[in-house]
Amino acid sequence: MKVLVTGGTGLVGNGIKAISCNHQHTFVFMSSRDCDLTDLESANTYFDELRPDYVIHCAANVGGLFKNMNSKVEMLEINLMMNYNIVKLSHRYNVKKLICILSTCIFPDDTSYPIDETMLHNGPPHNSNNAYAYAKRLMETHANAYNEQHNTSFVCVIPTNIYGKHDNFDLQNGHVIPSLIHKCYVAKETDDDFVICGSGAPLRQFIYNVDLAKLIMFVLDDYHDTSPIILSVDEEDEISIKHVGKLIAKAFDYESRIMFDTNYSDGQFKKTASNKKLRQHLPNFTFTKIESGLEETIRWFKDNYDSVRK
Repeated sequence: MKVLVTGGTGLVGNGIKAISCNHQHTFVFMSSRDCDLTDLESANTYFDELRPDYVIHCAANVGGLFKNMNSKVEMLEINLMMNYNIVKLSHRYNVKKLICILSTCIFPDDTSYPIDETMLHNGPPHNSNNAYAYAKRLMETHANAYNEQHNTSFVCVIPTNIYGKHDNFDLQNGHVIPSLIHKCYVAKETDDDFVICGSGAPLRQFIYNVDLAKLIMFVLDDYHDTSPIILSVDEEDEISIKHVGKLIAKAFDYESRIMFDTNYSDGQFKKTASNKKLRQHLPNFTFTKIESGLEETIRWFKDNYDSVRK
């Protein structure tokens, strides 16, 4: 079967590429250079030529807390256009299964914990990332509408915070782990303090991109349902940003220079997600420990510093 992976050169796309040899599919890893997914005509031409059997939709306009706060128009519009086109064309070209990637950050801000798949639309998301969140929620609504009306197999997966090799290590707009890795690297190179924005108190569940890729392939091949499923590490693996910062500093041998700038917003305090539904299918799945995942990611970042996205 031919599997189109949008965002094929990004964090999740590269995770899938790393394990693709373990699966009996032909994978096409598409980047923005191959097709502008915000343009329906261009995307239609690409689908018409490729005729994929499956689509894993990883492409998105993403970023960390401050990008979400400062670029809300772009976060909303670009994601709305891409998601609309992918869902529509997956139906038009009779894709057997479409997997849409959501995020636990789109769940309601005012909620009970742990969050589960039934709670996605139970209230507004946190104001810091509401533009991105609503674009993702609408993709789930769009996909489900096709499932109900046209009996398609469009399924949304909901990962927690993703990190790993091939991430975007942008100091301002990257997600927390890649930004902190780059920031610590620069701080050590310039003999400056390693400054973490905020108090470090917020809690997060982090999933290594290769682990996520394995779970996405499980959904593609063996999850015979169209209801959303959270792809997350266990609840007890939730850790604070402060802990993550210390692990990163330790990997750089720079623990003595950590500082926290509380003039910056912490964003949402916690987003604890339940992976009970996932564990019903994969009770013995072993996640990469955060210490090991960070070591691999930091080693890769150092070895490829001149060419990484930053």
